[in-house]
Amino acid sequence: MSQPNRMKAVFLPGNKKVEIRAVDVPTPGPGEVLIAVKASCICRSDLSLYYGNAVVGGDAAGACVTGHEPAGQVAQVGAGVKNFKAGDRVAVYLGIGCGVCEFCRQGNFFLCPQWTCIGFTADGGNAEFIVVPERNCLRIPDWMSYVAAAISTDAFGTLYSACKKLDVCGATMLGIWGLGPMGAAGVLAAKALGARVVVFDPINERREFAISLGADLALDPTAPDVQPRLKSFTHGAGLTTAIDCSGNSGAHNMALDALRPGGKAAFIGEARESTIKPSDQLIRKQITLMGSWYFNICEYEEILRVLHTRKIDLERLATHRFSLDEAETAFRMFDERKTEKAVFVL
Repeated sequence: MSQPNRMKAVFLPGNKKVEIRAVDVPTPGPGEVLIAVKASCICRSDLSLYYGNAVVGGDAAGACVTGHEPAGQVAQVGAGVKNFKAGDRVAVYLGIGCGVCEFCRQGNFFLCPQWTCIGFTADGGNAEFIVVPERNCLRIPDWMSYVAAAISTDAFGTLYSACKKLDVCGATMLGIWGLGPMGAAGVLAAKALGARVVVFDPINERREFAISLGADLALDPTAPDVQPRLKSFTHGAGLTTAIDCSGNSGAHNMALDALRPGGKAAFIGEARESTIKPSDQLIRKQITLMGSWYFNICEYEEILRVLHTRKIDLERLATHRFSLDEAETAFRMFDERKTEKAVFVL
């Protein structure tokens, strides 16, 4: 079947504007793959484009098709593509690197000095088609839906990788701050690795959702009884591990304060600046604090095995589904925190 010449694509020019434009269907070049998009997720970082202060690409962002969490079916391959063919089912790794620097060869394309990011500085997946290099295609199994595949990358993959970096295991008492889609995915990842998990969010519906996903305790960080309840959860010893998905300075401080000596923390939520107290929170407690963003492409096979063996249903995170024509509504509802994972389904 021949490909159409034009397609719908979603752009975010800033100031909460959403534009659905008709653009040319891209043609795959040498080593590239054209994918017919079947599902593409909205992420909290997309709201930086929505508002006009992109967290990736700066002023260079905003001119590209949005969407950095797509999955779909290979429609056409360019010259030299050897490992994929039309009809193959794939998710997409968001970082496009040079392929030959030390970071690309480690599998961390997003650390490449020349990298581009689909949905920010390269055309993304909120469209009917997307072109990416063959090496960015992540083959997905028959048992995985396209919606689950889209969620498995940035949302679940990022949090699973963070948990691995933090050595999350059955002895872990983990706190997760911020229960948007990333925090919710973190609950699934941490429970799959055996941790006891306490979550923090001021929105009651999000706390209830986290409990339904397996969180052991859900607390309102603004409630007057939050500290005694946290102390009881940790038997007075403090958390072993903390993850912040909110990007909020108050959450940063609460997480670091909640850690026991020798604990570990990862900041995942985007934040341009924050204020912490290094002497009390890091140095004297000998805390390990790291930033964690996305996952190594080599981890994806492990991610798939964990999802399969632990029978994790990622579609539970997709609380709202939209067509591309409903993009304005989708971004508005996501911005208003009326959805967990919002997904365009084509």
